[in-house]
Amino acid sequence: MSMSEFFYMNGYAFYVWGSYGLTLLVFLIEVAMVRNRRKQALRQLRLMNDDGEAA
Repeated sequence: MSMSEFFYMNGYAFYVWGSYGLTLLVFLIEVAMVRNRRKQALRQLRLMNDDGEAA
């Protein structure tokens, strides 16, 4: 089996590689969203802690 046959996948390459690409895209979006949510949560905790020290 040559590399071109492997990447062609008997005519199903578009669906197979498209599925891998879409899965990777969704995974990267999920990681970015989790990082963003973590930053927001830490920011809220920091603000809550600052408010508690002032009182």
